[in-house]
Amino acid sequence: MVALGWEHYDRIGFDPTLGWGFGSYGPPLFHSTLLQRNGNYELVGDLAESYTISKNRQVWKFTLRKDVYFSDGHPLKAKDVAYTFNTTKQNANAVDLTNLESAVATGDYEVELRLKKPEITFVNRITALGIVPQHAHNRNYARNPIGSGPYELVQWNEGEQIVIAARPNYYGQPPSIKRLVFLLTKEDAALAAARAGQVQLAQILPATVVKAPPEGMKVYAIKNQWHTGITLPYIPNTGQLTPKGNPIGNNITADLAIRRAMNYAIDRQFLIKGLLNGFGSPAISPVPKGAPWQEPTAEISDANVQTARQILAQGGWRDSDGTGILKKQGMEAEFSLIYPAQDPLRQGFVLAIAKMLKPVGIEVNVEGKSWDYIERHIHSNPVIYLIKPSDPKTLQNIYYSPLAEQAWSNPSYYKNPSVDKAIESAMTSASEAQANVFWRKVQWDGQTGVTPKGDAAFLSLVNIDSTYLVSNCLDLGKPKNQNHRHDGTILDNITAWKWICE
Repeated sequence: MVALGWEHYDRIGFDPTLGWGFGSYGPPLFHSTLLQRNGNYELVGDLAESYTISKNRQVWKFTLRKDVYFSDGHPLKAKDVAYTFNTTKQNANAVDLTNLESAVATGDYEVELRLKKPEITFVNRITALGIVPQHAHNRNYARNPIGSGPYELVQWNEGEQIVIAARPNYYGQPPSIKRLVFLLTKEDAALAAARAGQVQLAQILPATVVKAPPEGMKVYAIKNQWHTGITLPYIPNTGQLTPKGNPIGNNITADLAIRRAMNYAIDRQFLIKGLLNGFGSPAISPVPKGAPWQEPTAEISDANVQTARQILAQGGWRDSDGTGILKKQGMEAEFSLIYPAQDPLRQGFVLAIAKMLKPVGIEVNVEGKSWDYIERHIHSNPVIYLIKPSDPKTLQNIYYSPLAEQAWSNPSYYKNPSVDKAIESAMTSASEAQANVFWRKVQWDGQTGVTPKGDAAFLSLVNIDSTYLVSNCLDLGKPKNQNHRHDGTILDNITAWKWICE
C-alpha cells in the first residue's frame, strides 16, 4: 500500500492530455512515452524504435515498435501518438506544446512531430507525455485510463484508494509486484499512515522527517526535485505597467549591489539544515547540482556577511544615520518579500532570509498574500517561488527577455543581450550536448550571466529533495538517473520493485 499524497488525482484523474504525469507521477505507471531516459540520462526508445531530427531541426520523425498494445487489447499505432500530441496542445494545460505546429501519422507506425521553430528542449515533452488511445479517449477517460504502461487501473474507491494490477501483455520488463494500492490522501496523512503501519511507502515533507523512522521503515530521498528562490525585480520603478495594468520594477532590487550582496549573505546550508532536515543542496541558479547543463565556475562562497558588506559599500550604500539600514541617494535598502500565505515552508524560508539580511543593512518586510495578489505584484516585489528544475528550458522561462510580459515567465523583467543570445543558441542546437554548452553560458560565461558573479538576476536558495518512508521489505531497486537525480520520480523504476519479505 502506497501513500503519495494523491488526493489531487482523486479529483482530476489520470489523463496525460490534461496534464497527468507531467512533472509528477506519470509514465511508466499506466502509459508509455516515445522516448525515455536511461540511468546515464541518455535518451533511449520506449515506444520508438528509432527517431531522426530534420536538418532544419523542426521535424522529429519516429518509427514505432509494433508489439505494443493498450490495456483493452488494441494495438498502439502512430495515429494514437499524433492524436495525443494534438489533443494535448489543444487542451493547453501543464504540458507546454505551444511550439508544436502539428503531429502527423505518416504511416501505421511512423509519426512526425512538426515544430514551429527549432527547440531542443522539446524532447523533455516527448519523454513526459504518455500516449492515449484515440479510439477510447473521451470525457470519462481520466477516471478510466487505458494505456500501454506496465500497470492498469482495476478499482477506484472514490476518496479512498485506487488499485492497480500488472498487465500480462506489457511489452517491457514485467513488474515483480503484481498489485499495488495507492491511497488518495493528503500528504500530511501519509506520515500518520506510515506510523500506523498501514502503508509500505509514504511520501513525507523533508521538514517532517524524523531521526527515528517508524519501526520497519527507512528514509529514502530523491535529490533535486524542487528548486526554491526569490524573484528580484531587475528594473527600477518608473511607473511602467504590464498590459494588465500591474506595476513593474523595484528601485531597491534594481541595484546590482543589493542583488549580489543578498546572494553572498545568505547561508544556504543553514536553510537546508534548519528547514529541510538536511534534505537539499545549495543553489545559485535554478539548475540541479550535477546536471549536465550546470556551470561549475559560477559557484560562490555564501554565508559571507563581510563580502556582502563590501559589495554594498562599493555600490554606494551607507548607514548614514546609524539606524542599521543602508541608504543610497535618498533610498533605504528596504523592500517587501512576499510568500503564499498558506505555505508554512515558504514562510519559514522568507523569515530566515529576512533575519540573515538584517546584519548587512538590508531590511526585509515579510508579507503573506494570496496568489491573486502575488500575480499582480510579482513584477514589482520579490516573491519566493518553487519550481521543478529538471528541464533546462526553465532558464529560458525565467531569464529570456522576450517572455517578460507573461505573468509567470521572466517575472523580474530581466534583460541581458548576451544571455538572450545564449538561450537562443541553446534552444536551436542540434543536440542536447551542444545545447548544454550554451545553457552553461547563460549561468556564467566568464564575463556575464544570470548568477551572482554576473547580474545576480535572482536569489536562488536551495534544491529540495523529495523524501519518503519505505518499508524495509520493499526493495526499490536501482533508481533510474542514479547519478543525475534531477529528473524523474519514485515510480520511474516501478517495474524493478520487489517485495523481499515473506
